[in-house]
Amino acid sequence: MPEQFYGVRHHGPGSARAVLRALDEQRPDVLLIEGPPEADELVRWVADERLEPPVALLGYAADDPRQAAYWPFAVFSPEWQAMRWAGAHGVPVRFFDLPYAYRLSRREEAERPERPADPIGDLARAAGYDDPERWWEDVVEHRGAPAFEAIGEAMAAIRAESEEDPEDLVREAYMRGVLREVRKSHDNVAVVCGAWHVPALTAKVTAAHDTALLKGRKKTKVTFTWVPWTYGRLASWQGYGAGVRSPGWYHHLFTTPDEVVTRWLVAAAGILREEGVPTSSAHVIEAVRLTEALATLRGRPLAGLAELTEATRAVLCDGDELRVELIGRRLVVSERLGEVPDDMPAVPLARDLAAQQRSLRLKAEALERALDLDLRREIDLARSRLLHRLRLLGIPWGEPLGGTRGKGTFREEWRLRWLPEFAVAVVEAGGYGTTVPSAATAKVTEAARAAETLAEVTPLVEVCLLADLPEATPAVLHALDTRAALDTDVAHLMGAVPPLARTLRYGDVRGTDVSALRTVAEGLLVRICVGLPGAVASLSDEAAASLRTQIDAVHGALGLLDQPEMRERWLDTLAGLAASDQVHGLITGRLTRLLYDADRLGAGETRRRMGLVLTAGTPPAHAAHWVEGFLAGGGLLLVHDAALLSLVDEWLSEVAADSFTDVLPLLRRTFGTFAPPERRSIGERVRGGVTAEAVAAEIDHERAALVLPTLSTLLGREIRHG
Repeated sequence: MPEQFYGVRHHGPGSARAVLRALDEQRPDVLLIEGPPEADELVRWVADERLEPPVALLGYAADDPRQAAYWPFAVFSPEWQAMRWAGAHGVPVRFFDLPYAYRLSRREEAERPERPADPIGDLARAAGYDDPERWWEDVVEHRGAPAFEAIGEAMAAIRAESEEDPEDLVREAYMRGVLREVRKSHDNVAVVCGAWHVPALTAKVTAAHDTALLKGRKKTKVTFTWVPWTYGRLASWQGYGAGVRSPGWYHHLFTTPDEVVTRWLVAAAGILREEGVPTSSAHVIEAVRLTEALATLRGRPLAGLAELTEATRAVLCDGDELRVELIGRRLVVSERLGEVPDDMPAVPLARDLAAQQRSLRLKAEALERALDLDLRREIDLARSRLLHRLRLLGIPWGEPLGGTRGKGTFREEWRLRWLPEFAVAVVEAGGYGTTVPSAATAKVTEAARAAETLAEVTPLVEVCLLADLPEATPAVLHALDTRAALDTDVAHLMGAVPPLARTLRYGDVRGTDVSALRTVAEGLLVRICVGLPGAVASLSDEAAASLRTQIDAVHGALGLLDQPEMRERWLDTLAGLAASDQVHGLITGRLTRLLYDADRLGAGETRRRMGLVLTAGTPPAHAAHWVEGFLAGGGLLLVHDAALLSLVDEWLSEVAADSFTDVLPLLRRTFGTFAPPERRSIGERVRGGVTAEAVAAEIDHERAALVLPTLSTLLGREIRHG
């Protein structure tokens, strides 16, 4: 049989079936497939059942893995089925597209333009279709006979009227060169390529012409391997072979031998049932009838995705678009993730990661899933460390949820989702080490040495704890000591305390030795206490708000530590600043509240200070800032302290009309942070008259006294009634 060209639509199930039938009939001696020739040695893996599509060939520059490209394949891709056929029949396979090494060497040049023609779209419009996918289904996917010759002629007609893509011309010149070479040793050649290229490959072009086009191309050293892919990524893919909008549907078309419509709707009903939507067999039967009726009315050879979607919307989903979107995501697109064998050629880091995933029973999945970890369990602690190490290496397979990261509790919540591009990130990270721990250690060490500010070093301390990188700790501590000694900005020093405190407090939960950090933390606090008085002087409103947040963070961090001396020194500093009338009202109000909560100020003294601020002689804006700082974080204090509430109420009632509009935004911002029950209780007390006697009358003192022993135990200090 003479040389045969099979022009296909990449990722087309109809094309895949047609190619298989044609190959069975031709029985070629050699098979040429559009693809990167550097991956020829990887074709043998296609016969391995452990290589389960969707998968992709990953090519990257050996000296810079960030320069990478993918060639995806699904089970319904004609090229994939052609490779499977060749493996089963002992036929040699060659990829014969322009080598990726040539393309990579020219990547720094101007971006190539998009292909000037959309051949499938042009043919669909010529046939009167507004949807190229639907036209392809009718003409190719649902027809039994191959249409390679007709499609080739159609492509030739389109190319004759279109502007040629210079990059395509170079690729096709190389392809023709490979064809000439193969013809010398084989008489029966089969070529599987994109239909667009068939007219160029069958055209009579001299070897000299092609050689001239290829002249001047340089090679870059590249590496190839197989990596898992997803249907979700295939649906949005814009690279080699382009993508298809409904890979899940195409998978169903290719793998379902009969009852295509019925089986699809049964699967859709199953998805709805999983979400608690009652869907019976009667729904499926009616949906099948409606689908087939729509196909008949529209003159289609077989009901397509458009008819199935309309029937699903009307019968199974009752018109609910959210349910339709759910089926679209789960079934039409699908998040099927491929698999590759463990012994697939890969960088050492990828092999180590795969081994850890197996030992920790953490399977990479395309669908997002939640993972709850109990750090008291050895396996969960190891999982947490792996996920934190990968995030450090730029592989965010897991995302911490709900602010749990760094809290140091015994539980962590993660959201896991594996993305195909992580394969490139693993290759890039492989430059730091051959195992995940060694690579993460090297990455942290490099970051610590390169850090120029204290703010850059401080997070690394916590990273060493979460990821359990003891070998990186000395370098991080050295950088921390150096930057802390050189940094005179109190704000930077304050920003370093919370992560250090969390590390000190919760290091024992993770079995990490953190004793060396204690001296660093104590030194930072001393410098903060010395520098804070100067830092609070002459602040703008924005600067005061920022400093208040940092003061709260340091105060909360010290609460995590069992260090009475450090805490007392900090409170002494706050007490000195709270009594100053030269400090911004937001700061003094906040310091007064912190001292009150720490029992450094009694209720009487606190009321006195508030009373001094909330007087007619104090500018309303200053008083409003003071109230905002004092009440930040909740309004329970006003609910239970009638005297304080009365002071605020009386002051607000006496604010002059011309000042009220300036004060109102500040107060709304303050009271807007209170929980709804707190605001309601405050409003009721103000409406009913705020007096200490009225509040006291509502308290059952005998019942309140019963909880005091337990409360004293929980708080670690004696609580007395009254």
